[in-house]
Amino acid sequence: MQLRKDYILDRWVFYASERKKRPVEFKRLEDKSPLDKCFFCSGNESLTPPEIGRVGNDKKWLIRWFDNKFPAVDESESPKIITNDFFTHSSAYGKHEIIVEHSSHEKQLWDIPKMHLFKLIEVYRQRQIELIKAKAINYVLIFKNHGRDAGTSLIHTHTQVVSLNIVPTLVQAEADAVERYRKCPYCEIVKKELKSRRMCFESRYFAVIAPYASRFNFEVWIFPKWHVLGIDGMNNTQIEDFADIFSHVLKSLKRLNCSYNFYMHHSPQGRDLHFHVEFVPRIATWGGFELATDATINSVLPEDAARFYRGELR
Repeated sequence: MQLRKDYILDRWVFYASERKKRPVEFKRLEDKSPLDKCFFCSGNESLTPPEIGRVGNDKKWLIRWFDNKFPAVDESESPKIITNDFFTHSSAYGKHEIIVEHSSHEKQLWDIPKMHLFKLIEVYRQRQIELIKAKAINYVLIFKNHGRDAGTSLIHTHTQVVSLNIVPTLVQAEADAVERYRKCPYCEIVKKELKSRRMCFESRYFAVIAPYASRFNFEVWIFPKWHVLGIDGMNNTQIEDFADIFSHVLKSLKRLNCSYNFYMHHSPQGRDLHFHVEFVPRIATWGGFELATDATINSVLPEDAARFYRGELR
């Protein structure tokens, strides 16, 4: 049994080694029951809100994006935050978009070739740059839900982008925590982890690490090996390398065949947070312990997760 604290956050994880299982036991069969008609498939473009943009031409598209038909936020109301002692509130202000990652209903993100993934990351960069310009927007969150256990409602592969009038609590906590250090702690963490048993693999510009206090089975983070605040600060060569290592992680997740989420933590404007992407396979179910303590019980040590990503566990 172990208890570990996150690198910089006041967040704890309990490791129960007796619960440890082989990776094959974590594989899940995803429900792929077909819909009568998929809103995101090629030929059904009229079923979505008006298109904002696409990669491809009028006859055939690779990627397209549009407003979410069922948004979590809305631009039509006031973004003002009203602060009271205990009852601070605001309208859920912002913009919620869907990026359909591929025209095919059958392909998932882990199936698409690297050049297609490069173009998708370029779309992420474009939407992040564009949406942060809007008045009263303080953060743009890019995330993906894959599979029922990760919260997706449509099988057709897609990413969500949400602009917000607040900075999410976790991102704010990370930005606050790094300011307690004289130099960027994540830069130092990456250097140390590249020499550790938690290092999964690396490329010229990026490292994939099973974090020291991972909360999720087989959780991994992608870190740039240089200090950069977001994908808007990367050049094409770096994004091409990013797409390559992104693809490597996705192919490993395909071996698990599990639900997963990923989310990108860009630095809030005016802060100095090292950009990173967190991949969280949704294999274990959180219960009363997690809800009561805001801590997690994880049955897979990150050192074992890293062995899986390195191909040492089958």
